[in-house]
Amino acid sequence: MKPRILVGREVFPEVLARLGEHFEVDDNQVDVILGVEGLKARLADKAGALTAATDPVTAAVIAAAPKLKAVCNFAVGYNNIDLAACTSAGVMATNTPGVLDDTTADLAWALLMATARRLPAAERWLRNGEWKGWQFIQWLGTDVHHATLGILGMGRIGQALARRALGFDMKVVYHNRTRLPDDDEAACRARWVEKDALLRESDFLVLLLPYSPATHHTIGVAELALMKPTAHLINVARGGIVDDEALISALRQRRLCGAGLDVFEGEPKFNPGFLELDNVALTPHIGSSSHATRMAMAMRAADNLIAALAGRRPPDLLNPEVLK
Repeated sequence: MKPRILVGREVFPEVLARLGEHFEVDDNQVDVILGVEGLKARLADKAGALTAATDPVTAAVIAAAPKLKAVCNFAVGYNNIDLAACTSAGVMATNTPGVLDDTTADLAWALLMATARRLPAAERWLRNGEWKGWQFIQWLGTDVHHATLGILGMGRIGQALARRALGFDMKVVYHNRTRLPDDDEAACRARWVEKDALLRESDFLVLLLPYSPATHHTIGVAELALMKPTAHLINVARGGIVDDEALISALRQRRLCGAGLDVFEGEPKFNPGFLELDNVALTPHIGSSSHATRMAMAMRAADNLIAALAGRRPPDLLNPEVLK
Protein backbone atom coordinates (compact mmCIF):
# COMPACT_ATOMS: atom_id res chain seq x y z
CA MET A 1 0.00 0.00 0.00
CA LYS A 2 1.27 3.48 -0.87
CA PRO A 3 1.94 5.93 1.98
CA ARG A 4 -0.76 8.54 2.44
CA ILE A 5 0.14 12.22 2.13
CA LEU A 6 -1.58 15.59 2.28
CA VAL A 7 -0.99 18.45 -0.14
CA GLY A 8 -1.98 21.51 1.87
CA ARG A 9 -2.76 23.97 -0.93
CA GLU A 10 -3.64 23.90 -4.63
CA VAL A 11 -0.72 22.85 -6.83
CA PHE A 12 -0.19 22.13 -10.52
CA PRO A 13 -1.74 18.89 -11.87
CA GLU A 14 1.73 17.78 -12.97
CA VAL A 15 2.86 17.86 -9.36
CA LEU A 16 -0.10 15.79 -8.19
CA ALA A 17 0.59 13.31 -10.97
CA ARG A 18 4.20 12.93 -9.85
CA LEU A 19 3.19 12.49 -6.24
CA GLY A 20 0.52 9.98 -7.27
CA GLU A 21 3.21 7.69 -8.64
CA HIS A 22 4.50 7.22 -5.10
CA PHE A 23 1.68 8.07 -2.70
CA GLU A 24 -2.02 8.03 -2.03
CA VAL A 25 -2.65 11.76 -2.27
CA ASP A 26 -5.18 13.78 -0.29
CA ASP A 27 -5.15 17.06 -2.21
CA ASN A 28 -6.64 20.48 -1.56
CA GLN A 29 -7.35 21.68 -5.09
CA VAL A 30 -10.31 23.68 -3.82
CA ASP A 31 -7.57 25.69 -2.08
CA VAL A 32 -9.19 26.41 1.25
CA ILE A 33 -6.81 27.42 4.03
CA LEU A 34 -6.94 24.49 6.42
CA GLY A 35 -5.57 26.17 9.53
CA VAL A 36 -4.51 24.31 12.64
CA GLU A 37 -7.72 22.34 13.14
CA GLY A 38 -8.00 21.43 9.48
CA LEU A 39 -4.42 20.21 9.40
CA LYS A 40 -4.90 18.19 12.58
CA ALA A 41 -7.88 16.42 11.03
CA ARG A 42 -6.34 15.83 7.60
CA LEU A 43 -2.89 14.74 8.86
CA ALA A 44 -4.07 12.25 11.46
CA ASP A 45 -3.46 9.28 9.16
CA LYS A 46 -0.74 10.76 6.90
CA ALA A 47 2.92 9.87 6.58
CA GLY A 48 3.85 13.10 4.86
CA ALA A 49 2.72 16.57 3.89
CA LEU A 50 3.48 19.07 1.17
CA THR A 51 2.84 22.44 2.78
CA ALA A 52 2.78 26.14 1.93
CA ALA A 53 3.68 29.15 4.04
CA THR A 54 -0.02 29.46 4.96
CA ASP A 55 -0.09 25.99 6.57
CA PRO A 56 0.67 26.34 10.30
CA VAL A 57 2.52 23.14 11.20
CA THR A 58 2.45 23.73 14.93
CA ALA A 59 3.38 21.46 17.81
CA ALA A 60 -0.32 20.65 18.22
CA VAL A 61 -0.61 19.67 14.56
CA ILE A 62 2.44 17.42 14.82
CA ALA A 63 1.16 15.81 18.03
CA ALA A 64 -2.12 14.97 16.26
CA ALA A 65 -0.28 13.18 13.43
CA PRO A 66 1.41 10.10 14.94
CA LYS A 67 2.31 8.62 11.53
CA LEU A 68 3.88 11.80 10.19
CA LYS A 69 7.47 11.39 8.98
CA ALA A 70 8.07 14.44 6.76
CA VAL A 71 6.77 17.97 6.20
CA CYS A 72 8.01 19.50 2.96
CA ASN A 73 7.40 23.22 2.45
CA PHE A 74 7.18 24.61 -1.07
CA ALA A 75 8.80 27.86 0.02
CA VAL A 76 12.26 28.96 1.03
CA GLY A 77 10.93 30.36 4.31
CA TYR A 78 9.67 27.95 6.95
CA ASN A 79 8.48 30.10 9.84
CA ASN A 80 5.10 28.32 9.47
CA ILE A 81 6.74 25.11 10.72
CA ASP A 82 7.61 24.49 14.37
CA LEU A 83 11.02 23.05 13.59
CA ALA A 84 11.78 22.14 17.20
CA ALA A 85 8.52 20.21 17.49
CA CYS A 86 9.27 18.39 14.24
CA THR A 87 12.71 17.41 15.50
CA SER A 88 11.37 16.27 18.85
CA ALA A 89 8.80 14.06 17.09
CA GLY A 90 11.33 12.69 14.59
CA VAL A 91 9.66 14.45 11.66
CA MET A 92 11.87 15.62 8.81
CA ALA A 93 11.24 19.17 7.58
CA THR A 94 12.41 20.64 4.27
CA ASN A 95 12.16 23.83 2.23
CA THR A 96 12.98 24.82 -1.36
CA PRO A 97 16.11 27.00 -1.39
CA GLY A 98 17.75 28.17 -4.58
CA VAL A 99 14.92 27.71 -7.07
CA LEU A 100 13.30 31.10 -6.47
CA ASP A 101 16.33 33.37 -6.06
CA ASP A 102 16.29 35.08 -9.44
CA THR A 103 12.50 35.40 -9.63
CA THR A 104 12.31 37.04 -6.22
CA ALA A 105 15.22 39.32 -7.10
CA ASP A 106 13.33 40.30 -10.26
CA LEU A 107 10.27 41.27 -8.21
CA ALA A 108 12.40 43.24 -5.75
CA TRP A 109 13.91 45.12 -8.68
CA ALA A 110 10.47 45.75 -10.17
CA LEU A 111 9.25 47.26 -6.88
CA LEU A 112 12.42 49.32 -6.59
CA MET A 113 11.88 50.78 -10.06
CA ALA A 114 8.17 51.26 -9.53
CA THR A 115 8.57 53.23 -6.33
CA ALA A 116 11.53 55.23 -7.68
CA ARG A 117 9.57 56.41 -10.70
CA ARG A 118 6.20 56.60 -8.91
CA LEU A 119 4.58 54.23 -11.40
CA PRO A 120 1.50 53.08 -9.41
CA ALA A 121 0.38 56.62 -8.60
CA ALA A 122 1.13 57.89 -12.11
CA GLU A 123 -0.87 55.08 -13.68
CA ARG A 124 -3.84 55.70 -11.39
CA TRP A 125 -3.70 59.41 -12.27
CA LEU A 126 -3.69 58.61 -15.99
CA ARG A 127 -6.48 56.03 -15.73
CA ASN A 128 -8.61 58.51 -13.78
CA GLY A 129 -8.47 60.92 -16.73
CA GLU A 130 -6.41 63.55 -14.91
CA TRP A 131 -3.68 63.89 -17.55
CA LYS A 132 -4.40 67.09 -19.47
CA GLY A 133 -1.03 67.48 -21.16
CA TRP A 134 2.72 67.17 -20.77
CA GLN A 135 4.46 69.40 -18.24
CA PHE A 136 8.16 69.86 -17.54
CA ILE A 137 7.80 69.57 -13.76
CA GLN A 138 5.43 66.63 -13.47
CA TRP A 139 5.72 63.22 -11.82
CA LEU A 140 9.34 63.73 -10.86
CA GLY A 141 10.86 60.54 -9.53
CA THR A 142 14.19 59.35 -8.16
CA ASP A 143 17.11 58.19 -10.28
CA VAL A 144 18.16 54.59 -9.74
CA HIS A 145 21.37 54.76 -11.73
CA HIS A 146 24.45 55.64 -9.66
CA ALA A 147 22.40 55.54 -6.44
CA THR A 148 23.32 53.48 -3.39
CA LEU A 149 21.59 50.12 -3.01
CA GLY A 150 21.53 48.75 0.51
CA ILE A 151 20.74 45.09 1.14
CA LEU A 152 19.83 43.82 4.59
CA GLY A 153 20.20 40.04 4.43
CA MET A 154 22.81 39.16 1.81
CA GLY A 155 21.97 35.56 0.99
CA ARG A 156 21.42 34.09 -2.46
CA ILE A 157 18.57 36.47 -3.31
CA GLY A 158 20.52 39.47 -2.04
CA GLN A 159 23.49 38.55 -4.19
CA ALA A 160 21.21 38.09 -7.22
CA LEU A 161 19.81 41.56 -6.57
CA ALA A 162 23.29 43.06 -6.22
CA ARG A 163 24.26 41.63 -9.61
CA ARG A 164 21.26 43.37 -11.16
CA ALA A 165 22.46 46.65 -9.70
CA LEU A 166 25.72 46.40 -11.65
CA GLY A 167 23.93 47.35 -14.86
CA PHE A 168 22.74 50.56 -13.23
CA ASP A 169 26.18 51.50 -11.93
CA MET A 170 24.89 51.45 -8.39
CA LYS A 171 27.03 51.44 -5.29
CA VAL A 172 26.09 48.35 -3.27
CA VAL A 173 26.40 48.09 0.50
CA TYR A 174 25.04 45.30 2.66
CA HIS A 175 24.75 44.05 6.20
CA ASN A 176 24.76 40.44 7.40
CA ARG A 177 25.67 38.98 10.74
CA THR A 178 28.66 37.52 8.91
CA ARG A 179 30.46 38.94 5.89
CA LEU A 180 30.48 37.22 2.55
CA PRO A 181 33.72 35.65 1.36
CA ASP A 182 35.93 38.12 -0.49
CA ASP A 183 35.26 36.48 -3.86
CA ASP A 184 31.48 36.79 -3.41
CA GLU A 185 31.79 40.43 -2.38
CA ALA A 186 33.93 41.12 -5.43
CA ALA A 187 31.45 39.39 -7.76
CA CYS A 188 28.68 41.67 -6.47
CA ARG A 189 30.93 44.72 -6.03
CA ALA A 190 29.39 44.94 -2.58
CA ARG A 191 30.77 46.36 0.65
CA TRP A 192 29.84 45.17 4.15
CA VAL A 193 28.82 47.90 6.60
CA GLU A 194 27.32 48.05 10.07
CA LYS A 195 23.54 48.13 10.18
CA ASP A 196 23.29 51.80 11.19
CA ALA A 197 25.63 52.78 8.36
CA LEU A 198 23.50 50.75 5.95
CA LEU A 199 20.40 52.66 7.02
CA ARG A 200 22.12 56.04 6.69
CA GLU A 201 23.81 55.39 3.33
CA SER A 202 21.10 53.61 1.36
CA ASP A 203 19.05 55.39 -1.29
CA PHE A 204 17.18 52.11 -1.79
CA LEU A 205 17.11 49.65 1.11
CA VAL A 206 15.94 46.13 0.24
CA LEU A 207 15.02 43.69 3.02
CA LEU A 208 15.82 40.04 2.41
CA LEU A 209 15.84 38.62 5.94
CA PRO A 210 14.14 35.43 7.08
CA TYR A 211 11.39 36.06 9.62
CA SER A 212 11.83 34.89 13.20
CA PRO A 213 11.15 36.35 16.64
CA ALA A 214 14.69 37.75 16.48
CA THR A 215 13.95 39.69 13.27
CA HIS A 216 10.47 40.94 14.26
CA HIS A 217 10.30 44.70 13.63
CA THR A 218 13.93 44.84 12.53
CA ILE A 219 12.83 48.06 10.84
CA GLY A 220 10.87 50.25 13.22
CA VAL A 221 10.68 53.86 14.37
CA ALA A 222 14.35 54.14 15.33
CA GLU A 223 15.62 52.54 12.13
CA LEU A 224 13.38 54.60 9.87
CA ALA A 225 14.62 57.75 11.60
CA LEU A 226 18.17 56.91 10.49
CA MET A 227 17.21 56.70 6.81
CA LYS A 228 17.42 59.59 4.37
CA PRO A 229 14.12 61.40 3.70
CA THR A 230 14.89 60.79 0.01
CA ALA A 231 15.30 57.01 0.51
CA HIS A 232 13.02 54.12 -0.48
CA LEU A 233 12.37 50.91 1.44
CA ILE A 234 11.65 47.64 -0.38
CA ASN A 235 10.41 44.53 1.47
CA VAL A 236 10.10 41.23 -0.39
CA ALA A 237 11.09 39.08 2.61
CA ARG A 238 8.35 38.51 5.18
CA GLY A 239 5.72 40.58 6.92
CA GLY A 240 6.61 41.43 10.50
CA ILE A 241 10.20 42.36 9.69
CA VAL A 242 8.89 45.92 9.30
CA ASP A 243 6.71 47.75 11.80
CA ASP A 244 4.02 48.64 9.28
CA GLU A 245 2.44 51.33 11.45
CA ALA A 246 5.79 53.08 11.83
CA LEU A 247 6.41 52.82 8.09
CA ILE A 248 3.02 54.33 7.24
CA SER A 249 3.73 57.22 9.58
CA ALA A 250 7.13 57.86 7.99
CA LEU A 251 5.67 57.73 4.47
CA ARG A 252 2.72 59.92 5.36
CA GLN A 253 4.95 62.57 6.92
CA ARG A 254 7.43 62.32 4.01
CA ARG A 255 10.22 61.34 6.36
CA LEU A 256 10.76 58.57 3.83
CA CYS A 257 10.31 59.12 0.12
CA GLY A 258 8.69 55.84 -0.86
CA ALA A 259 8.27 52.12 -0.31
CA GLY A 260 7.68 48.99 -2.35
CA LEU A 261 6.05 46.17 -0.40
CA ASP A 262 5.24 42.59 -1.32
CA VAL A 263 4.66 41.38 2.25
CA PHE A 264 2.76 42.74 5.25
CA GLU A 265 2.07 42.11 8.89
CA GLY A 266 -0.97 39.86 9.31
CA GLU A 267 -1.36 39.23 5.59
CA PRO A 268 -3.66 38.75 3.71
CA LYS A 269 -5.09 41.45 5.95
CA PHE A 270 -2.90 44.51 6.07
CA ASN A 271 -2.90 48.00 7.48
CA PRO A 272 -5.44 50.03 5.44
CA GLY A 273 -3.26 53.10 5.96
CA PHE A 274 -1.14 51.92 3.03
CA LEU A 275 -4.10 52.48 0.69
CA GLU A 276 -4.20 56.16 1.61
CA LEU A 277 -0.63 56.77 0.43
CA ASP A 278 0.52 57.73 -3.06
CA ASN A 279 4.19 56.98 -2.39
CA VAL A 280 4.01 53.22 -1.99
CA ALA A 281 3.87 50.32 -4.48
CA LEU A 282 1.96 47.29 -3.20
CA THR A 283 1.88 43.69 -4.45
CA PRO A 284 0.16 40.64 -2.85
CA HIS A 285 3.12 38.43 -1.85
CA ILE A 286 4.10 37.45 -5.39
CA GLY A 287 7.89 37.41 -5.01
CA SER A 288 8.31 33.92 -6.48
CA SER A 289 5.19 34.04 -8.64
CA SER A 290 6.23 33.01 -12.11
CA HIS A 291 4.91 29.81 -13.64
CA ALA A 292 8.34 28.29 -14.08
CA THR A 293 9.50 29.11 -10.56
CA ARG A 294 6.35 27.99 -8.77
CA MET A 295 6.46 24.72 -10.75
CA ALA A 296 10.11 24.26 -9.77
CA MET A 297 9.31 24.96 -6.11
CA ALA A 298 6.48 22.44 -5.99
CA MET A 299 8.50 19.77 -7.80
CA ARG A 300 11.45 20.36 -5.47
CA ALA A 301 9.15 19.91 -2.47
CA ALA A 302 7.79 16.74 -4.08
CA ASP A 303 11.34 15.43 -4.57
CA ASN A 304 12.05 16.09 -0.90
CA LEU A 305 8.92 14.21 0.17
CA ILE A 306 9.60 11.27 -2.15
CA ALA A 307 13.13 10.94 -0.78
CA ALA A 308 12.08 11.27 2.85
CA LEU A 309 9.34 8.63 2.69
CA ALA A 310 11.60 6.29 0.74
CA GLY A 311 14.03 6.30 3.65
CA ARG A 312 16.59 8.56 1.99
CA ARG A 313 17.92 11.89 3.17
CA PRO A 314 15.92 14.63 1.40
CA PRO A 315 18.12 17.16 -0.40
CA ASP A 316 16.86 20.20 1.55
CA LEU A 317 16.62 18.79 5.06
CA LEU A 318 16.31 21.55 7.67
CA ASN A 319 16.75 19.39 10.78
CA PRO A 320 19.39 16.76 10.00
CA GLU A 321 19.56 15.85 13.68
CA VAL A 322 16.38 13.74 13.21
CA LEU A 323 18.47 11.25 11.23
CA LYS A 324 20.45 10.44 14.39
